[in-house]
Amino acid sequence: MQLELYDTTLRDGAQMEGISLSVEDKLKIAAKLDELGVHYVEGGWPGSNPKDVEFFERAKSLNLKHAKLAAFGSTRRAGGNVNDDANLKALVDAETPVVTIVGKANDIHVRDVLETTTEENLAMIADSVRFLKEHGRTVFFDAEHYFDGYFSDADYALQCLKSAASAGVDAVALCDTNGGTITPKMVEALRAARDAVDVDVQIHCHNDAGLAIANSLAAVQEGVSAVQGCINGYGDKCGNADLAAVIANLQLKMGIKVISDEQLEHLTEVSHYISEIVNVVPTPFQPYVGASAFAHKAGLHTDGIIKSGQSYQHIRPEVVGNKNRLLISELGGSRGVLAMVKSAGIDVELSRDDARKVLEQVKERESQGYQYEGAEASFEMLVRRSLPGYKAPFELEDF
Repeated sequence: MQLELYDTTLRDGAQMEGISLSVEDKLKIAAKLDELGVHYVEGGWPGSNPKDVEFFERAKSLNLKHAKLAAFGSTRRAGGNVNDDANLKALVDAETPVVTIVGKANDIHVRDVLETTTEENLAMIADSVRFLKEHGRTVFFDAEHYFDGYFSDADYALQCLKSAASAGVDAVALCDTNGGTITPKMVEALRAARDAVDVDVQIHCHNDAGLAIANSLAAVQEGVSAVQGCINGYGDKCGNADLAAVIANLQLKMGIKVISDEQLEHLTEVSHYISEIVNVVPTPFQPYVGASAFAHKAGLHTDGIIKSGQSYQHIRPEVVGNKNRLLISELGGSRGVLAMVKSAGIDVELSRDDARKVLEQVKERESQGYQYEGAEASFEMLVRRSLPGYKAPFELEDF
């Protein structure tokens, strides 16, 4: 069984502070995720707003080659009837092959948030799954707050999963909604879930404790069928598992092929494309795809990279569509100066002694407050001025 990728950037990722997506934005991102090779694209919640209703209507014209569209919604209301539930009707009307419904898997939330009984919540889960299955949909159940619920009342959390399974659900997704479960606890609760139900188990991790990626990878080792996440880790509060890093780690570190090698080479491009669409500046220090992920500043490092590309890099950056960068600063070395001159296309011939002199000037000027990192034109002027016979390209006569 192939491990699958479930992207929820268009729904869960859009809950991030500062992100607001138009229908056009969502259509572009869905198409780009399909090109990357993800298996499921969760498009939104058609029962919650007109924008998502329009998205699913227009998404029918998308020629998706890899991904299946999923609509997201909640279980029926407490005390209600599935046949009269507007949310479930909207999910059916979206006409997606996959529907993901969220329901409580935490007894505290059932009593204090839903304000209903634990028995009624189990019925809400089963009734909703059964209703959607009767309409021919592949149905995933997002067990909200499963991990917190498991450590509050394990028996009830598992009953919620069993209720979905008994109604014919295709997979249950274990959600660390508050994002605070540490890895050993996550594995414990996940194993209990796998033992309790005879359906596929997925993982959905949030990053509030900085463990979303690690927990997702640990869940893969425990045999989950799919990893849910968002490109660039977008999402509420501290975000979701960064699907870009998850993909790279699965493929390059764990030997689990989830997309083609050619698609992997577009990972950086996809990450930056989506960041532009959502109008969020890319994080330079983001693993694998960040601009600084393969940037080298210290002299020891730049010297090593020049001599051997893998000396200070855990992978070849080209594998994920990124590139290495050598930075000029007072921490660098003469080899770094020579490499920078070459990579910047500066048409001068520098000897090793010339490079040392340039480096000394860099150190002297940076001690005075100048900065050459990221200032390639200033660095070029410094190099040219250090050479015999330098002539200024122009003279300022007046201003």
